[in-house]
Amino acid sequence: MKAFVRFRRTCDDQGEAWAAWFEPAHRVLERTAPFFQRRFTTMRWSILTPDGSAFWDGETLRFGPPASRDMAPAEDEIEAFWKTYYASTFNPARLKVKTMQGEMAKGYWKNLPEAALIPELVASAQVRMEAMVAAPAPDPNARFAKAMARDVHQDRPDAEATPDSLAAVERGVQACRRCPLYRDATQGVCGEGPKSARLMIVGEQPGDQEDLAGRPFVGPAGQVLDRALKEAGIDRSDVYVTNAVKHFKHEPRGKRRLHKTPNAGEVQACRWWLDAERRLIRPKVIVALGATAGLAVLGRKPAVMRERGRPLDLADGATGVLTVHPSYLLRLPDAAARDAARAGFIDDLSAVRRLLA
Repeated sequence: MKAFVRFRRTCDDQGEAWAAWFEPAHRVLERTAPFFQRRFTTMRWSILTPDGSAFWDGETLRFGPPASRDMAPAEDEIEAFWKTYYASTFNPARLKVKTMQGEMAKGYWKNLPEAALIPELVASAQVRMEAMVAAPAPDPNARFAKAMARDVHQDRPDAEATPDSLAAVERGVQACRRCPLYRDATQGVCGEGPKSARLMIVGEQPGDQEDLAGRPFVGPAGQVLDRALKEAGIDRSDVYVTNAVKHFKHEPRGKRRLHKTPNAGEVQACRWWLDAERRLIRPKVIVALGATAGLAVLGRKPAVMRERGRPLDLADGATGVLTVHPSYLLRLPDAAARDAARAGFIDDLSAVRRLLA
């Protein structure tokens, strides 16, 4: 009843009023009329049914005797607008007749003005859908295209184009559409450090602060890494730091953006850029922080705790070393366990320093 009552405009000696004819499947008028009272408080209306009638005069809800169809107005001038609106929102590509009839039972159609349009709309749906598919795509909105970042349209690399500089990698990452992660990220975050770096450190992905700043390892995990590098005798300014995945993968939680681990497909899609960085930097040692970075560097899913700290031969001639990600240390709730894990992390970096000697 709440869905299928259609009021039509009338006039009486008190002015404008609205009346509707409805044939409920059950005796629901008295239970449902208060809904219309709350929704249409400022207008006078009547609902006529074969079982009884409801009247609202703006102050009092009353009930009366049964009515007949001819006691309600047949149509009004507003219905033409309503039918036009209904027809314009009828999407032939999404037509599901059984579902529509389940939501709008045919028993109610005879009293719904828009129902007279349904048979024709259904009959023409296939033709209209084919016409929609055949129609040429409209030109893009010129103002929107002008407002878009320039490199999205002009500097997007070809799928086969190989970056020949770190600047080309930066431009390519900002325009990259190899996986969907770009859609929710503020920007791509490329590596940072000297092109002559002998040590490359690969993390998982940018975090919230890195996504906003456009620089790798500037958040809490980056601070842990900086302190550990210093204690291991490694100067971060001599290190090229980057991530396996260049866009921040997250899910919103209130005002926060919570980290989500990239999947294997996203890591594989972004290896194009990591491989380009490796080829251009040509480091002697590559440290992979955590399993995701290990997958990107080694091309396989590693057992970080079992393989950590020991040298691994890589196909490009570099030496790989696995260790934990600094964020792992931040997540440990127990202080003693955190201190022990941090000491192990520094030991791994100290072993890396010896490999560079």
